[in-house]
Amino acid sequence: MLLMRPRQLGKRFAAAGRQFWWNALLLSLAIGAVFYALMANSIESEARERFRHQARNTQHSIASVLKTYIEVLRGTASYLQAVDHITADGFHRYVEGLNLPRNFPAIDTINFATFIRESERDILEQHLQHAAGERPGYPPFRIKPEGKRRSYTVITLIDPLDGFSDRVGLDLAARPAGAAALDAARDSGEMSSSGRPVAVPGSPYHVGMPLRMAVYRKGMPTATVAQRRTAYVGSIGIGFSVQRLVQTALDETPMQDIRVTLYGSPDEGDVHPPGRLLFDTKDINVGAAPSPDHFDILLPVNFNGSNWQARFSAPKQALYSRFDAYLPWFAALMGFAGTMLIYALFHALSSARKRAVKMARAMTRELRDSQVKLQLSHQRLRRLAAHAEQIKEEERKRIAREIHDDLGQNLLALRIEADILANRTALRHPRLHERARATVKQIDETIRSVRTIINDLRPTVLDLGLHAAVEWQIAQFRQRTGITCELVEHGGDTGIDDRCAVAFFRVLQESLSNIQQHARASLVRVELTHMQGTLRMAIADNGIGLHDSSRNKTGSFGLVGIEERMSLLGGQCTIAGMPRGGTIVTVSVAVAHLAPALALGEFVTR
Repeated sequence: MLLMRPRQLGKRFAAAGRQFWWNALLLSLAIGAVFYALMANSIESEARERFRHQARNTQHSIASVLKTYIEVLRGTASYLQAVDHITADGFHRYVEGLNLPRNFPAIDTINFATFIRESERDILEQHLQHAAGERPGYPPFRIKPEGKRRSYTVITLIDPLDGFSDRVGLDLAARPAGAAALDAARDSGEMSSSGRPVAVPGSPYHVGMPLRMAVYRKGMPTATVAQRRTAYVGSIGIGFSVQRLVQTALDETPMQDIRVTLYGSPDEGDVHPPGRLLFDTKDINVGAAPSPDHFDILLPVNFNGSNWQARFSAPKQALYSRFDAYLPWFAALMGFAGTMLIYALFHALSSARKRAVKMARAMTRELRDSQVKLQLSHQRLRRLAAHAEQIKEEERKRIAREIHDDLGQNLLALRIEADILANRTALRHPRLHERARATVKQIDETIRSVRTIINDLRPTVLDLGLHAAVEWQIAQFRQRTGITCELVEHGGDTGIDDRCAVAFFRVLQESLSNIQQHARASLVRVELTHMQGTLRMAIADNGIGLHDSSRNKTGSFGLVGIEERMSLLGGQCTIAGMPRGGTIVTVSVAVAHLAPALALGEFVTR
């Protein structure tokens, strides 16, 4: 027995190993079968989507061709409504210019039906019989069917005429359904169709379809139903082959091994949807029930308000490629092998996740560093803007002072000399006196221009205080624009430094300029308040208001400049529309806590 134990243990190990491999094989086969089924379903789903995509493309192509032919009808109606008299020769030349066989191959004919009443029947027949020489190819005119009716809509013009000469003289309103459709089209001005297909000789599944539109007399109003009835002269119509129309759409979107069947709207009481068969690529009738080994879809096609149905079907195998037959087996093999490698896959995913987390943390640190640098850059830029604004104002003040002191004094001295010359030459030299007086006037104009330039650079009234500068600016605004401008003041100029005064004065200048250019206002109210260490100014108008589009307009920096001036002073700025129209600009700053202006040397060292 002791000698038998190693053999028994070996058998047991061998059995366990075989069981392990059988279990692994069964598990792998099961996973491979699942992969096979999933891939087969995926291939079928992709084939179905390709089929549906091709079907929808063809559906849109059919609708596009229908729309093109409807536009032909609209264009013909517009042409007839634009001419004074509708003649056979003009109608023929227009239709010939359309080149139907080449551009619109599905259109069989275009015809015009004249609307007449019973009292006008004899006159129309006699006129067309006498005009036989002007209508070559047309048969002798006679209204059909026989019988008297209250009104007629008779086909008098048709092109091409070959094969359709028997339609000349046909009264389209003889049938009650046709008369109702024509009346509805006349009253609405929209297109109409009886919806009844016309069989084309040679194939029971190739049919034609008519479409008509009302034509009104040139120059007459057509806004109401009564006006359209008065201006109504007839109806223009086209007849097209459904088979050629669909074939044109199929030529634009070729579909391999896909069958297209087109059904018209079902008649009232029809219990066999989807409706009457209009077209079939196989020229045979097709049952409504889809085959299980075929893809099948039913899509709507709008025809002038009627819902046609287009059925597309194709065998599934026709949409599979040669590789699709082997792809499920390949997926099964991959699933079989993937079972052995799943641990390695999860290990790789875990390692990739750790690397991604580490990379994300590094990117977060870089982003935070970039934000800090951006904030520092923004602060330096604001300080630079503040320094540039300070330098600009000082430079304006210096230039204005130099112009006033140098150029102004020189002009004044020149004016005195010219005035003395004019006085001394008044009696003895009249011509020289006139030239001297002209020179004095020109010097006066130059002095006024110099004063204007000085005030534009920096009004000297600013040296008298902010309140005086505001009063002067408002007076200039009233004089320049004629707009009523009110000023309300509270408090004095004590404690307002020059930098703050200049900023508020520039805000007032910019606001009044915007009101003059854009607001269309008749009244402006300026309120200046200096109380409890806070300087506040509000400029309100009764204009058209401020829109977001104009505030964010490219190249417009006026409002941005106002906000930036207040930000540089550590103040606040609000720009808003008022409930009853107009805009109010409010700026305020705590003058007791203003930061000192940066000197040039301090800015450079920082």
